[in-house]
Amino acid sequence: MADMCMRVFVEGRVQGVWFRGSTQEKALSLGIGGWVRNLSDGRVEVLMCGPRAAVAELELWLHDGPRMARVDRVIATEEPVQSFTGFTTR
Repeated sequence: MADMCMRVFVEGRVQGVWFRGSTQEKALSLGIGGWVRNLSDGRVEVLMCGPRAAVAELELWLHDGPRMARVDRVIATEEPVQSFTGFTTR
């Protein structure tokens, strides 16, 4: 059961560097549900729900992302709690 949900927008060189796949792997390893997708403006959007500590850990990880990424800015806001089965890429 999710304690909290967070929507995150990640800016920088975050498309074409396996950001979505890496985010999915990290989220699943933390037991987080939700999704990640590329946006047409070059950002990545993440909606993640799970235990508060796990969501905080993934949010912190998003500030670096995978090795080839360059994260310039992360904007995170808390969202109403939702229920997800798994973590998908869109």
